[in-house]
Amino acid sequence: MSGLPAKGASVIVVGGGVTGLSAAWWLARSGVDVLVLDKGVVGWEASGRNGGGASHYHSPLFHEEQRLWPLMDEMLGYSTEYRRERVVFATTPLHHEQYQRMARMCRDIGYRVDDLDPAQVRDFVPLAGDNVVSGIHLRFGGQANPQRTVQAYAWAIQDLGGRILQHAPAMRIVTSCGRVTGVETPRGAFACDHLVVAAGPQGEALLAQVGARLPLASARAEIIVTEPAPLMPVGGADGNGLYGRQTLRGNLAYGGGPHEWMEVGPEGPARRPSTPLLRNLSRRVAELLPKAAHLRVIRSWAGVVENTPDGRPVLDRLDDPGNLTVATMSGVGFGLSPATGHAIRDLVLDGRCSFADLANLSIKRFEGLPEDWREAAGWVATTHEAGAAALATQQ
Repeated sequence: MSGLPAKGASVIVVGGGVTGLSAAWWLARSGVDVLVLDKGVVGWEASGRNGGGASHYHSPLFHEEQRLWPLMDEMLGYSTEYRRERVVFATTPLHHEQYQRMARMCRDIGYRVDDLDPAQVRDFVPLAGDNVVSGIHLRFGGQANPQRTVQAYAWAIQDLGGRILQHAPAMRIVTSCGRVTGVETPRGAFACDHLVVAAGPQGEALLAQVGARLPLASARAEIIVTEPAPLMPVGGADGNGLYGRQTLRGNLAYGGGPHEWMEVGPEGPARRPSTPLLRNLSRRVAELLPKAAHLRVIRSWAGVVENTPDGRPVLDRLDDPGNLTVATMSGVGFGLSPATGHAIRDLVLDGRCSFADLANLSIKRFEGLPEDWREAAGWVATTHEAGAAALATQQ
């Protein structure tokens, strides 16, 4: 994936995260000559470093997400390690009420959710203890392996003739006569007929070059991984404000805020060790799964997640320039990626999404947003130590 491709493509996708890769794969499936440009290595940020969940019932893309995930291994030709179903269980009365509301919302849109008593929860999640108040069993959704999924997208793109150029950050969007004509990178300029910007935190600065405002705040989303435990009947078990999964080897991989706000420049986030927030995560995993409390944390990682002011994605084709499509997922990119790529393919080739109403995901909703919105929300970067300590106290 590192060789220098021919100079340009019909469609250039800026961003080799899971959203950009899925978009490129869907376009390549439609016979489009597509080139992915990434500032580093594909899937190196949050796309390859997340909880792997695929149950975004709040999204207008949810039905397509649920239709596609069981088909993805066959469609891609490579394994994503997708497994269906999740258990969400409460350890406090407050969480019980929250998860019951979740169950009602899912049932209202036609999906099966079973109520579980404490004993049934422990049957599905043997690492839980006497702390269980109640649970729900989502007979849909599920989880996949983020690293394998990113690689599967990349290989499948190349199998279809698409090209990927790593270590090629997009520095400038080139326009002429009101249209995008190409992208400049340190490795040269690349011409295109249509541009997809799926650049994560870097998307805001890139779009500003063409007069489009995409307000974003970046944060580190941390994950811890334990040594292996005996495999549970259901791979996904959420609760206590956490999301995560058990890998096929038995490791527990969990995250779930609080996040550390940070500034991200054109070159991407600065590399540094994980923060003291890992102590907060470890404690909450032990509270959720007391029979796993003895397991050692063997590694951790953080991916940088871009957040819109209202927490919802942006999927939109701009009016000016009219050959530029924007995609930013505000923390829900991985699970929705099969559907998101389909939607982007439709926006690029047809001008509208064929399977969902994307009106609420338009970039136009941020017109008139005050310039100091981040400060008003408290979404500002602080020093490493002070920021981590302040955010941890929010739990």
